[in-house]
Amino acid sequence: MNKNNEVSGLPKLAKSIIWMINFGYLGIQIAFTLETSQMSRIFQTLGADPTKLGWFFILPPLAGLVVQPAIGSLSDKTWAPKLGGRRLPYLLIGMIFAVVMMLLLPNIGNFGLGYGSIEALVFGAIAIAILDVAANMAMQPFKMMIGDMVNDEQKSYAYGIQSMLSNSGAVIAAFFPFLLTVLGVANTAEKGVVPQSVVISFYVGAVILVITSLLTVTKVHEYDPKTYARYHGIKEEDNKKDGNWFVLLKHAPKVFWEVSLVQLFCWFSFQYLSTYATGAIAKNVWRAVDPASSGYQLAGNWFGVLTAVQSIAAVIWSYVLAKVPNDHHKLGYGISLLLGAVGYGSIFFVHSQNLLILSFVLIGMSWAAMNTYPLTMVSNALSGKHMGTYLGLFNCSICLPQIIASLLSFVLFPLMKYSMPAMMLTAGVSGILAAVCVLFIKETYQN
Repeated sequence: MNKNNEVSGLPKLAKSIIWMINFGYLGIQIAFTLETSQMSRIFQTLGADPTKLGWFFILPPLAGLVVQPAIGSLSDKTWAPKLGGRRLPYLLIGMIFAVVMMLLLPNIGNFGLGYGSIEALVFGAIAIAILDVAANMAMQPFKMMIGDMVNDEQKSYAYGIQSMLSNSGAVIAAFFPFLLTVLGVANTAEKGVVPQSVVISFYVGAVILVITSLLTVTKVHEYDPKTYARYHGIKEEDNKKDGNWFVLLKHAPKVFWEVSLVQLFCWFSFQYLSTYATGAIAKNVWRAVDPASSGYQLAGNWFGVLTAVQSIAAVIWSYVLAKVPNDHHKLGYGISLLLGAVGYGSIFFVHSQNLLILSFVLIGMSWAAMNTYPLTMVSNALSGKHMGTYLGLFNCSICLPQIIASLLSFVLFPLMKYSMPAMMLTAGVSGILAAVCVLFIKETYQN
């Protein structure tokens, strides 16, 4: 919505179309959640040194720093109606590569590369990087299509549907290994081999990703360049010139940078959650440190359940945040991040399996804010020019913090005496800093 609360020139869409614009996001989030919730477990099962896990988390965001802006910039200038239009061709490409990696990744231990061998770990790192890049490539079109096709009046509804589908996908993915174990699928395997509960979870996730992505591709019809320009009040050639990334960043609205600072500390916290939470829970609750032990694998499953709890809390809290008036966005953002900081830090102190549920409810509230406010605040300050490029560049505020956090882990982890629970306390401190930085955001709206 612009400063004068005027509705944009975009037409009103049927709710069914808005659902289809977002539907593939369900499958994408399943892929992402399987990656984030099981990555640490897979690498440690393959024999990775837990003190060196940070290396395996650097490559994906490093690739994302280049891929995300590139996809945004390329799709701004793309028009391929036979492949869907402007953004959808990149969804198709990303989906195909993501599916291939989801089939390969959990089977690395069966390739005879050897437990703890450099070949197995490098193969795993490359597979994770490709999966992350592909999933991000497939995810970006959903974010950009709302900006392209949905008018200001319906935008909050559209992002609400996207958030709901995203967190629903996270719930489904997080429960997969736990549910399969309950149904009798093996949750342990021989040394160096990923359990079948994880392997089958990736297979099912790949199938869902294909189905949901194809539904979006076949049901959504993007606006051609001429229509897009007319609806957004810009010239057709505006997205074809002055697309230099450094020039665009130089002219980026101030809120772009203010929100990016908040993102820095938010993603520090989330990176350490992905890297160390399974080990922290295994040590505090199951007193297990050996990744091959049944206790450690149970902790991995429980972390998946807790990730589902986080996502359910995020769905509910997103509904609450949707009711927050525009002039109280900063309040909702800051409080949510502060509650999340308490959740991250509490993992250090909690030794009860069930009490961890409360920790992840608080993290889920923070996660809801991380998925709601940054994009809203930045997109409100943008025009229709170079929409994809700007959103791709803004995605670097997610990728770069992950790289910095991973590099810092090589200093912080030894300082914490190689304690994974202590790293969760570090995540809590970072969450507090994120909440403080919200105070310095000054929201702007595009005329």
